[in-house]
Order: sequence, then C-alpha cells, then structure tokens
Amino acid sequence: MKKILITMHDMISSDKRALACALRFVLTIFFLFAACVFPHAKAGAAFSQTPDIVAHIRIPLWAELDAYPALAEAQDSSTGIFDYSIARLKTLAPFIIGGMVHGWNFSYTPSDKLRGVEEYMDFSPVRELGEAEQRITYAKPWIENGKVFCWAEFTRTEPMIQNYYLWASITNDTVHGIGYGKISRGFDGITDAVRDAIKDAVRAYFRTKIKNKPKEICGRVLLRREPLIGIDAGRYKVQLDFFLETDKILPYTQF
Repeated sequence: MKKILITMHDMISSDKRALACALRFVLTIFFLFAACVFPHAKAGAAFSQTPDIVAHIRIPLWAELDAYPALAEAQDSSTGIFDYSIARLKTLAPFIIGGMVHGWNFSYTPSDKLRGVEEYMDFSPVRELGEAEQRITYAKPWIENGKVFCWAEFTRTEPMIQNYYLWASITNDTVHGIGYGKISRGFDGITDAVRDAIKDAVRAYFRTKIKNKPKEICGRVLLRREPLIGIDAGRYKVQLDFFLETDKILPYTQF
C-alpha cells in the first residue's frame, strides 16, 4: 500500500503539488488567525451543523472575503486579509441576533396614488443587545466561494427565553418576507434588505386584513427562524420569518 501511495504521489506534477501546498498553507494561516480573533470558536467531530434559535441561538452567517471595489478604496490598505470579513461578521451577528432576541419596531405607510402618498417603511430595534452582545461567539469559520462563513452563537437568558415563548404562545400571526439590498452599500445593503423584507411581510399580511388603505401601521416583529441571506442578480437577498404584533392602525380621517 505504501508503495502505491508513493507511486501516485510521483504521478502528480510539481506545479500541482506546489499549488496544493500553498492552499494548505493559506488555510492553515486563516484558521490560526481565526482562532485568535474568535477565541470562543469550537471545533471537533461532534460539532453540530443544525441551526437553533430558542434557548441557544446558533445560526450560520457569512461575509464577503473582499470588500466591494468602491468600499475597498476607503479601507486601510494595511489591514489583514481577513479583517474586512471579520468586521462584517461582528457587525452582522449582533444585528440579526438582536432581531431574534428583542425584535424590531416598525412603522409602515402604504402607497396611495389617489392621495399622492408614497410607500414608506421604517424600523428600529425594540431594544439593543447592549452588554449581552459580548456573549456572542463565533464558531468553526470556513472559506467557500469567496466568502467567510461561521456559526454565530448566543445563549439567551431566562427572561429572554420567556420572552420568546410569550411571542410564540399568544395570538401573534407568523409572516414571511423577502427583501433586497445593493451589494455596493456593504452592511447597509443588508439592513436595506431586512427593511425590505419586513415591508414585504407586513404589506402582504395587512392586504388580506384591511379593506381601505390606512395612513400608518405600527407594530413589532420578532425573527422566529434563522435568516436566509444570499445574493441574487447582483443584490443581497434576505428571506425572513417573523412573529407579528400589531400596535395600532391609524386610518385616514378624511380623503
């Protein structure tokens, strides 16, 4: 067996062997670097690949390995090869996990051509994660198709768990939305896509509930599943599932 392996090795060209060695070296350096930046990263054969969202949030996230050209020009050229990706992941994770733990407030104005009103959607965190953000850990990073992936993990406190079950147990409807954002806007493109997904979900839901277009709809949404974030036709595409809670529906008092 050993002789066969040696013979097969000899059949591989020196150029291919050099390329394989270079690839192994780059990946080794990355994981050593990731271990320093993600000190709580986990590894091992028992590492589960299944997302979780209740007591222990565990979701897959990714960031581009390289910044969009227009954004790259504004970067410090002295930064490390993975600095952009790591910074993006550490911005994206609290944003998404905050939407799963506390949710987002929203204010939606449907378009109304007769009144000359344009569609408008605004959203903001119900509550910031604050110091709890420090408990987010990043596990088992890997590189694939020009992206850096990892598992973002966060353990809810008991009040956070009770809050989730409260959302799930009362008569809150579930809604689904899809949103898009420009890749050229970087992280802002993700937030644009999330805003668009909330708008898509709210608009579709209330179209079946309200006959006459209202002036404004206010409420809250809580992410109830892991987000699906991808790229479609050169744009970020975000698919989100929410619990929906309505605070108020403000009608027009006159035409």
